[in-house]
Amino acid sequence: MDHSHHQHPDNKHKDHNKHEEHSQQQKHTPTGDHSAHHDHSAHPQPQSEEQHAHDKQHSKEAHNKHAGHHTEDFLKRFWICLLITVPILLLSPMIQHWIGIDISFPGSKYLLLALGTAIYIYGGMPFLKGMVSELRNNAMGMMTLVAIAITVSFFYSVAVIFGLAGMDFFWELATLIDIMLLGHWLEMRSEMAASRALESLVELLPATVHIEVDGAVKDIPLQQLKKNDTILVKPGEKIAADGLVLEGSSTVNESMLTGESMPVQKEKDAKVIAGSVNENGVIKVRVTGTGSDSYLNKVIQLVQSAQAAKSNTQNLADKVAKWLTIISIIVGVLTFIYWITKAQGIPFALERLVTVMVTACPHALGVAIPLVVAISTSRAAIRGLLIRNRTAFENARKLTTIIFDKTGTLTKGTHAIRNIIPLTNQYTVAEILQYTAAVQQNSEHFIGKGIMKKLGEDKLELWPSTDFSYLQGIGVSAKVKDKIVIAGGPNYFSQHSIPVPEIPTAIDQLTETVIFILFDKGPVGIISFEDSLRETSAEAVAQLKEMGIKSFLLTGDNEKIAAAVAGKLKMDGYLSNVLPHQKQEKVKEFQAGGKFIAMTGDGVNDAPALAQADVGIAVGTGTDVAAETADIILVNSDPLDVVKIISFGKATYAKMIQNLFWAVGYNIVAIPLAAGILYPNFVLSPAVGAILMSASTIIVAINAQLLRYRLK
Repeated sequence: MDHSHHQHPDNKHKDHNKHEEHSQQQKHTPTGDHSAHHDHSAHPQPQSEEQHAHDKQHSKEAHNKHAGHHTEDFLKRFWICLLITVPILLLSPMIQHWIGIDISFPGSKYLLLALGTAIYIYGGMPFLKGMVSELRNNAMGMMTLVAIAITVSFFYSVAVIFGLAGMDFFWELATLIDIMLLGHWLEMRSEMAASRALESLVELLPATVHIEVDGAVKDIPLQQLKKNDTILVKPGEKIAADGLVLEGSSTVNESMLTGESMPVQKEKDAKVIAGSVNENGVIKVRVTGTGSDSYLNKVIQLVQSAQAAKSNTQNLADKVAKWLTIISIIVGVLTFIYWITKAQGIPFALERLVTVMVTACPHALGVAIPLVVAISTSRAAIRGLLIRNRTAFENARKLTTIIFDKTGTLTKGTHAIRNIIPLTNQYTVAEILQYTAAVQQNSEHFIGKGIMKKLGEDKLELWPSTDFSYLQGIGVSAKVKDKIVIAGGPNYFSQHSIPVPEIPTAIDQLTETVIFILFDKGPVGIISFEDSLRETSAEAVAQLKEMGIKSFLLTGDNEKIAAAVAGKLKMDGYLSNVLPHQKQEKVKEFQAGGKFIAMTGDGVNDAPALAQADVGIAVGTGTDVAAETADIILVNSDPLDVVKIISFGKATYAKMIQNLFWAVGYNIVAIPLAAGILYPNFVLSPAVGAILMSASTIIVAINAQLLRYRLK
């Protein structure tokens, strides 16, 4: 029997080499954030957490408003620059020559200079500021290339106005800035839409809440809601905070939060989640979590953390973009030198340099990965798949073997009591149950919960206990009524070299888990538990088999139970009688054999194994989103979600590679054309180069959005 639930995951168990990125993310996780608000015992501040959450929400809204304003600023600049571009085109000698008109008057070239200067300063300012920022951060990129291109064009054109032989570039400068502003606005708009997909869930919370105070109901703003308040939720209303149902009965739609498609029945003492919708009954709820403590906020923080952390694929894209910038500048300068030596003149050589710079902008590369990250992370979270480590998520495509912990993962983990059998006439069934419950009352393990549930059903008194201790790999012990009571599995007897008591035939050892009750080290009773398989377990194993992925069962149960469960699910094998501290070693053994491993467990007693695995997948319990060592958390504890996360990982990685192909492939073709490789048969102008660059960005953005239809 495995009672390792009494130990919580500890960061010291983590494999820091594998989880370097993962560890960095933990600085931003809800767990870390939450713990920072707990030590207020010396100076109580009753509303500090709520105020903190309120301020945090305002900060988030302010950030989104700023981002939105910044995006709209590009659109505003585009329209104003477009208006300025019209007279610039009409005053440009080359355009006049093309369309066969002649517009000239005293000072027309100075008007052209004034308009060109205005569009350079006003339209080019975002790119000039961006270049300064990139150079300060030693991260040359798109802004640097655009800024260099428009600056070279502008100052050369100014020199022409004041007497340098040649033709000005003002019309190309204007059209280039117009296209760049529009392209950048489209990119930013797509990114904002994707990154706000999950944060929009905050809008599901009601603005006002019905709160009950001294028997009377009044409405208050959501921000004033505090822990332990009692709220009234009517049919059709959204639940304002996490809590426990005090009165009433209803079905609640949690699909937008956990991915659970069917409404969930809620009775007294049931947990409810902020943002879910009460469907058909009136319920009273005691608030247990508001603001930063709520499930919804924890999910959003996890997703934001995952989106902020870069995976290996994203780091590759960043490196490619940086090298592309450096190569573009080198190719641009070499192109300029080449055409000057070919006696084509400064205007032509300069036009080629500007065209190379603009065409090679790694704009599409800048969008390629972040958009896919934002979409995949938010879509997965809405379906109850929380990604904490993006590299591990993308690596899910490489999995060859998945190890499943049995209890609570492939089984429901309910552990309903099947038999209570005294081994002596001194104690009754009820007394065995009461002694065991007294020991197990501090336990969060499924077995402990099963014991406590049975005690409540039989309406028996819960006795106090002292000196509670956890016996690793065995069970638990405590002092009850002057007796040292141990509730443990067969490992207790093997560790003490004592024969295991004979198990009565009434207990089916193929399907039931057995614990022994000992008073002062002498066995006095046996309790057996039956844990039914989840409905989707067999289907999940079958689908993994179709994907060519092997599945193994890992359990602390005896070999008979392990063999029965693995056989029923048609798994590839099983590992039985495994103690919690041995699970990590089992994962290492698989890895030593060249297998790429995912470990799926409850995130508590499986912490070291989850950290050791190439991909650690923790099953949640509806509102448990703080599995410290997991790379991915499955909120609904559904084995089929393991299959889904692999499919999501494959689809996401494929979309990233497609976008990298589009972005880099475009440059491989366009840069030689921009340099004039086909001259005189074909010459790419700076404006057309900018259009092609913007088109590649839009194609990459659309391709990323198509991921939405894959992640269903």
